[in-house]
Amino acid sequence: MSVKSAERVLRVFELLSQKPHGLTIKEISETLSFPQSSTSGLIGTLFRAGYLSLDSANTYKLGPKLIQIGSAAMESLDISSQGYPFLKQLMEDVQETVFMAVLSDQDLVYIAKIDSNRSIRTSAQPGGQKPLYCTGLGKVFLAFMPEQNRHTILNAVELFPITKQTITDKQQLLEQLRIFWQLGYSIDDEENEEGLFCLAAPVYGADQTIQAAISVAGPKERMNKQKDYIVENLLLTAKKISASIGYLGA
Repeated sequence: MSVKSAERVLRVFELLSQKPHGLTIKEISETLSFPQSSTSGLIGTLFRAGYLSLDSANTYKLGPKLIQIGSAAMESLDISSQGYPFLKQLMEDVQETVFMAVLSDQDLVYIAKIDSNRSIRTSAQPGGQKPLYCTGLGKVFLAFMPEQNRHTILNAVELFPITKQTITDKQQLLEQLRIFWQLGYSIDDEENEEGLFCLAAPVYGADQTIQAAISVAGPKERMNKQKDYIVENLLLTAKKISASIGYLGA
């Protein structure tokens, strides 16, 4: 899709967000000064994809798919804002880089990063995406999500080697995930970035399912020297964030 087309899509969404009773194609075209022929094609595409709905009066309104996207965005923002004070305290306690991520389809998306004064360089940044199978945060989602979801994702993805340490055998990965589930946290041992060791834990929501993951990452040697201390603080922080967004579990 060209930039011009993308801008038109956004303008349609913004217009209809102000018109809860909907508009016809002609009204959309005239209001936005778009050619009616191209407006018809654009609206038809958005309707078929579920981004717009059509009523009996031939007026278009914002569709159900936007509700899902908006809900996911709001949830991510809520978790990030609720979790930030706890993540900052975790960083101050362990003096390593702290992350938070959420699940997006078959990838994780970073929504928060707090550097310490001795943070090492990493490619992970807020808004960035990474595979699930080779990151500590991603393996938390795989280990603590429902079994059917895990199998669906792993059956659809190829385990490419990102570093020499990346696990590329699915049975070996499944066995590791089983161990992580028992431990209550996951480990990324230089599997996504050489030299980077990561410990990650799940954050649960009010519906008792995993909503996000948090991690502590740093140089392997330095992380291993205080691994038990980091794990203790990581799990406590995950528990506090979970409670702050409505989780009532143990």
